[in-house]
Amino acid sequence: MSVQVSEEVETTTRTMPMFKVLIHNDAFTHFDFVVTVLVKVFSKPVLDAFNITKSVHQTGIGLAGVYALEHAEMKRDQVHSMARANKFPLTASIEPAN
Repeated sequence: MSVQVSEEVETTTRTMPMFKVLIHNDAFTHFDFVVTVLVKVFSKPVLDAFNITKSVHQTGIGLAGVYALEHAEMKRDQVHSMARANKFPLTASIEPAN
């Protein structure tokens, strides 16, 4: 005699909240430096970095990437460190992606 047991398991998946890293325009940071930051810190291709930088210049803010909180904080801090080391006031911020 064979008995089959059917068991239903309910699983829920929690997704990590994601955060945008935003680059802010200022009157002193060179355009080329912002492109370099986007390439080095955010691994953007040069053309994408150029287009994001152009958006930052025209609108005052640009999206550098979307990451989990700790990764977003790390990227923001890398932008600030790189900018300060090169004597630029470039700033980045993070906000929820939802």
